[in-house]
Amino acid sequence: MIPLRPLALGDIISGSFATIRGHWKTLAGVVLAVQAMALAVMAVVVGVAVAAVHDHFEPVFDPPFGEEPPAEHIVPLVVAAIAVFLLLFAIGLMAMSVIAALCPAVLREAVMGRPTTFRALWRTSVRRAPAVAGALFLSILIAGSPVFVVLAVWVPLVVSAGSRDGALALLGFLPLLMLAAVPLAVWLNIRFGLTSAVVVLEGAGPVTGLRRSAALVRGDWWRIFGYTLVAVMLAGAIAYAIQLPFNLIGTFAMMPALQAIPEGGAPSAGAITALVFAFLLLFFGGAAGQTFQIGFSQLASAMLYVDQRMRREGLAEALLAELAAAAPAAAGPPAAATAPAAPPQPAGDGDS
Repeated sequence: MIPLRPLALGDIISGSFATIRGHWKTLAGVVLAVQAMALAVMAVVVGVAVAAVHDHFEPVFDPPFGEEPPAEHIVPLVVAAIAVFLLLFAIGLMAMSVIAALCPAVLREAVMGRPTTFRALWRTSVRRAPAVAGALFLSILIAGSPVFVVLAVWVPLVVSAGSRDGALALLGFLPLLMLAAVPLAVWLNIRFGLTSAVVVLEGAGPVTGLRRSAALVRGDWWRIFGYTLVAVMLAGAIAYAIQLPFNLIGTFAMMPALQAIPEGGAPSAGAITALVFAFLLLFFGGAAGQTFQIGFSQLASAMLYVDQRMRREGLAEALLAELAAAAPAAAGPPAAATAPAAPPQPAGDGDS
């Protein structure tokens, strides 16, 4: 599926498509299983949080006329909101880590021309997910640090502004600060973009993966940036094309159902069925598009890792040597050599 030589942009794109085409069942199965589990856990977290602070909603959002909500009702809602945000972030990070670990594992088998199974890839992805999660968290923290610093300086200035005009002036100053911070954040993001592949394919830890990614990207940043940008844009466009039919059908199915609901009355069974059908279409379309977008982007990143190692460390020669060593064992014992035919004897003088 992937040529064992330095890869051009066309090789990266075609190799990613070929890997998806050859292993789509395993990829889709693991990604959908991860998304289903993550959504279920998120729903439980939100449900528990809402049940825990349900009694505080009405005093805060519907207080008596002319009265401010009391602090004893505001504080539990704020604490619950922060806790839910942190838990949802952790759950989403772990789900993304399993998917980020899955794609390099699939690519490794595709490079070697070996088949894949759901159980083997699930085991590999889950086993490497904690290390990938640590690497992703560190890369987000480091790559986002310029933006975080800008916001940490800008927000207190806005809060401490004595007048509305001063706050508006600072608001107009924010885009100028972001113009300086965003390019640095992009540079750091590309610099650490190969970390997941390093952690999975080399068994490295999070910090070692960040250092290794920076070493592989060094001196080739612009090419990797261009290839990554094309892959991300292509993945987004195809994901949108996948979602579009589901969104159109779901929207057209939803509009008549909403119009059929009487004002102030209960919806009919047909309207409820149409709404459920529409929401399911929207959900499946979003899940299919997101599955392709995440999988294609992660595969392209893993292929860039393989490309950098083939360019700098002779990975292609090492893989060819490994395949050549494995070929005789797969083919069985060699056939018995046949004795060469005896050369013809020249005619002697005694024949005359």
